Amino acid sequence: MDEILLLEAVERYTRGEMSAQEKAFFEDLRKNNAEIDQLVVEHSFMYQELQRHAQLKAFRHSLNEVEQQLVEEGVISKPVLAGKARIVHLWTKYKRNIAVAASIAGLVSLFTTALVVGYKSKVDNNNIENLIGRIEKTQKDVDNLKSDAKTGVVTAPVVPVVPNADFRATGFLVDGSGYIVTNAHVVKRMKTIFVESNKGKYYTAIPMYVDNNADLAILKINDTSFKAISNLPYSIRKTNSDLGEQIFTLGFPRNEIVYGEGYLSAKSGNDGDSTAYQLSVTANPGNSGGPVLNRNGEVIGIITSKNLTSDGVVYAAKSKNIYKLLDELKKQDTASRIKIPTGASLKGMERTQQVKKLEDFVFMVLGN
Repeated sequence: MDEILLLEAVERYTRGEMSAQEKAFFEDLRKNNAEIDQLVVEHSFMYQELQRHAQLKAFRHSLNEVEQQLVEEGVISKPVLAGKARIVHLWTKYKRNIAVAASIAGLVSLFTTALVVGYKSKVDNNNIENLIGRIEKTQKDVDNLKSDAKTGVVTAPVVPVVPNADFRATGFLVDGSGYIVTNAHVVKRMKTIFVESNKGKYYTAIPMYVDNNADLAILKINDTSFKAISNLPYSIRKTNSDLGEQIFTLGFPRNEIVYGEGYLSAKSGNDGDSTAYQLSVTANPGNSGGPVLNRNGEVIGIITSKNLTSDGVVYAAKSKNIYKLLDELKKQDTASRIKIPTGASLKGMERTQQVKKLEDFVFMVLGN
């Protein structure tokens, strides 16, 4: 495709000006061409930065207008530049007023800076969405809950017990005895936690350690019906991954496990966060806590959030953060004996076989 035409297409796609048919064709093209996909990501970021700059410029303009109005009303005054004698005269006559004005000006300057920084922070935060999914209750669920509330009798559960959950996310085993990694923001939203295996079995779980800075948490399945697993087929990477590395994900944006594939598009996360990666991959609410793996079967990251203003931009905490979490957990609970998998038996397998091996170790995390 001609470079100018390609740039025009990216521009129209970013602005949402394509027809449904054009958009479908372009997204298919983007999916099959990493260079075009990266161009869209870069263009989206540039467009986002331009919008952000325009917003800040408009905000500063409003502040200047307010300042000018205050000057005209005599609430504040601007210093008048004049000769040396004039300055000395003004200082002698109005030094007390000038000192007070200087104090006010300093406070206004600090206040303005705080507003600008706060405004930028608010814009940044509004663009990022944690990928925890909300479970919509069916009318049958609502009717049952209303009936239980009126009669005081809880409807007898059907075996297996399905927890009454409000939120859904993802987690995966880091130790076959029942230790699961997910996100801190997932645990924060859930008072009661269940995990569901790929075979539809539910287990109760409790948080063992939470790191809000890395947005990671360790859960422990505390259900006696859970059977420990001897060997995990993947390893947890200790070092950074390479830019452009092909990756794939597994998670629960719906009630069954969903596969996604893409590549590592930046070695840092949102706003230069060095504890995270930026990925080019599809992710939706429910993907929070899902593993990000490379073709050798190594977990390189854990999905946390996505950028709402840039298509296909997803953030993932780096896998080396897991080692820090487990070290802290061991300090708090000296009885814990967590064994992180060191070898990846998935290496060399075809992708479909890798996914089949992984499904038993990735869990839906449910809670309310």
